[in-house]
Amino acid sequence: MKSLAQRAVDTAMSQGASYADCRIIVTEVESTTVKNGKVGNLNIGEDIGFGVRVIVNGSWGFGSSPDLSPDNIDRVAGSAVQVAKASAKLKAEDVRLAAEPTVNETWQTPIVEDPFLVPMSEKLAMLMEIDKILTSDSRIVNAEGTMSFKREHQWMATSEGSFINQQLTRSGAGYSATAVGEGEVQTRSYPNSFRGQYMTLGYEMVRSMKLVENAERVREEAIALLTAPNCPSGKIDTIIDGSMLGLQIHESVGHATELDRVLGMEANYAGMSFATTEKLDNFQYGSEYVNLVCDSTLPGGLATIGWDDDAVRAQRWHLVQDGKFVGYQYNRELAHTIESNRSSGNNRAEGWNNIPIVRITNLSLMPGSWELDDLMADTEGGIYMETNRCWSIDQWRLNFAFGVEAAWELKGGKKGTMYKNANYQSITPEFWGSCDAICNEKYWVPWGVSNCGKGQPGQTAEMSHGAAPSRFRNLTVGVGN
Repeated sequence: MKSLAQRAVDTAMSQGASYADCRIIVTEVESTTVKNGKVGNLNIGEDIGFGVRVIVNGSWGFGSSPDLSPDNIDRVAGSAVQVAKASAKLKAEDVRLAAEPTVNETWQTPIVEDPFLVPMSEKLAMLMEIDKILTSDSRIVNAEGTMSFKREHQWMATSEGSFINQQLTRSGAGYSATAVGEGEVQTRSYPNSFRGQYMTLGYEMVRSMKLVENAERVREEAIALLTAPNCPSGKIDTIIDGSMLGLQIHESVGHATELDRVLGMEANYAGMSFATTEKLDNFQYGSEYVNLVCDSTLPGGLATIGWDDDAVRAQRWHLVQDGKFVGYQYNRELAHTIESNRSSGNNRAEGWNNIPIVRITNLSLMPGSWELDDLMADTEGGIYMETNRCWSIDQWRLNFAFGVEAAWELKGGKKGTMYKNANYQSITPEFWGSCDAICNEKYWVPWGVSNCGKGQPGQTAEMSHGAAPSRFRNLTVGVGN
């Protein structure tokens, strides 16, 4: 693979490229879904191909193919050069890449148990057992459980002399139960909505998730929501659980701090960003308790890698420090736009047939010092919200509304009455500015987002957002009631 990747680079350079890189990728996937007692989906597959990226006359060119024969590698590399030459005729300015050291490295996701070696019969047996528990009450009209595993082996060569061999493995599992009755349709999920939890771990993750043990509770909560009162409306002190905050971080901080979106180079999937460059180091993004940290070295994070697709080493940095806006997410090409001398390592592509673009990495709200019981006791008369159901955010990543699967009144330091149809809305800096308490590391979990869309043509990327239950004062809740 090293010689094939190097051949693509050498061919591009011999035809006039000032820079070239090649990524050869083999992807192995396995996903299983059990729905209402039957196997609803079973997908096992493998994919292989390569992509060549070049700079010629100050512009990018790209080509890709599933055919790794030497003659085809030469052809695709030459085609990428021709694309770059054509693009150069319309360029506004030359591409400038921030400097990076030359590396020759190997990296792989640390796993304990290879998920692809666990028998399918064992995986299906667990999903069937969960399904049986969920559907034991006739009011549950839809039960769906999923397991999903992916391994990506990538070899990357660059004209700067770097060669990187890395293998990434991720596992995921979860389920949901939908109840119907009393003129209502309500769903509860575990351990998170939208197919559960995903991390860069092996099958040991699935074994540790207590999937079967939580199925009865999930079923009963879905049924209880049918007759629960609607969430009250007003400005109410609210504790939001970590899984819901994961998506909140993603939408109101992650996408808002992608530098290509800030600069107007990207506007797909809900527009650009309010976090424009004059605000860097000069804007209060949240309260003094809010620290939001990017970390592509985070153990178990979906965006945890050795190097990105610019051959930039994984790293850790603040976007928001003690409430102050101090950083962006960007690649080698955009570093100079904020006078940085190196990339933050955010360039990633989906597979071999897409050009790398700026992507959110693992981005987390750092834990505070509160015990959850103490925080609930300190929020008497407030609301506790859990698990995302739906969301909407405007084209500047400012005004948003989120719905959750379930909420509870906080009374006597505990969860009291359960509420259905709970929602909240706010404006990004006001929301984060109202945060005055965060639970400690015991409650902190890196929640995986496995389906983040961006770009045109669209690409999907994965990342994690660590969070613990946190309190937001005077939050507007009850939207839509």
